Amino acid sequence: MKPSIVIIGAGSVEFTRELLGDVLTFPELRSVRIVLHDIDAERLETAETIARATARAAGAEPEIVVAADRRRALEGADYVINVIQVGMHEATVRDFDVPESFGVHQTIGDTIGIGGIFRGLRTFPVLAGIARDMLEVCPDAWLLNYTNPMAMNVTYLHQIAPTLKVLGLCHSVYWTMVGLCELIDVPFDEVSYWSAGVNHQAWVLRWERGGQDLYPLLDQRIAADPELRRRVRVDMYRRLGYYPTETSEHSSEYVPWYLRHPGEVDRLRLDVGAYVGISEANLAEYARVRQQLASTDVLEIDTSSTEYAPQVIHSLETGTTRVISANVANDGLITNLPTGLAVEVPTVLDALGAHPIRVGDLPPQCAALNRNFLGPVELAVRAAVDGDPRLVRAAAMVDPNTAASLTVDQIWQLCDDLTAAHGDLLPEALRTSLAPS
Repeated sequence: MKPSIVIIGAGSVEFTRELLGDVLTFPELRSVRIVLHDIDAERLETAETIARATARAAGAEPEIVVAADRRRALEGADYVINVIQVGMHEATVRDFDVPESFGVHQTIGDTIGIGGIFRGLRTFPVLAGIARDMLEVCPDAWLLNYTNPMAMNVTYLHQIAPTLKVLGLCHSVYWTMVGLCELIDVPFDEVSYWSAGVNHQAWVLRWERGGQDLYPLLDQRIAADPELRRRVRVDMYRRLGYYPTETSEHSSEYVPWYLRHPGEVDRLRLDVGAYVGISEANLAEYARVRQQLASTDVLEIDTSSTEYAPQVIHSLETGTTRVISANVANDGLITNLPTGLAVEVPTVLDALGAHPIRVGDLPPQCAALNRNFLGPVELAVRAAVDGDPRLVRAAAMVDPNTAASLTVDQIWQLCDDLTAAHGDLLPEALRTSLAPS
């Protein structure tokens, strides 16, 4: 029986196109059942057109089903790929504009930080609905989550639906390693690496070629290039000894050292508010693809795409063994990070499923930063699970960048203003302003 793959939030044209291109490139998956779901009728229609055009380009004949009703879409699912963005571009703009009015600078705003906290809070109610529907109509299916904030979302799902099979997937580790290999002019397919931590702040613990440590070659490259030293994650690597696995823009938000200092923003060439431009570009790409589809019924497949979800599906269906980086609840996997919160670790895929690998202790300096990262993760999730608006403020108070930028009174007022700005998108119990008692 052919596997059934459901894409929730299929109107995200870039993800849908890349995911389907990768899935249909595998000969064993060319006749899968693909179910597309989105709450936006126009985007859902566009997603169907993309799926059929991509299938033609791949020479594949999948069964393509469109379902506006999520529960119907999930019936019989084997794999559920989640790529939703609750509130879309308008909510993203609010996540930047309101904090900026208080003097809080953000670059991406989708992970932790004040933007990440509120992105999580408005995503949780939808995740709860997806989990509830899956447990009722496809309890054995895998939920493959791409939606940010990854660590919050995976932790939340573990709290509310601990029996659900969840993998959080992000390409940051893969592209970090590709980029590092390019820096030192070593072919990526000749290296081995070991990475662990939390999503967007994991660490390259080992990086070798034929048993040779490649970090010394990176040190030589950095020493020879002053401009390379003007990047946040290179700066962090030089001070901590392990390279972080997300971009400098992302990495700058997870620590208190950079964004609040104009001199550091200039020194490290940080693009404050970058994600608003990225979000606008995504809207333009959606319009461009719709226009393209008006004149063609074939969409060329991007052969450089290397998304993890198609690899997971292929491995579980065919027994092909792979190792990827995946986000799962910490159950003794990283022993100096809190239990039950999401961590990112090497994960073996095969016919029996996904098997996260025990890493043990991280280097103490890396674990210390990860624990700071996980503070707002734990508190934002607990705020939603308990319906406690005070914990939303606590999450913001312990967030490194927010705490470095504002007084506690300003943090509480910022939370009140963002609560009012997002309104009904937030869990009902959290839609209130709150004064300190």
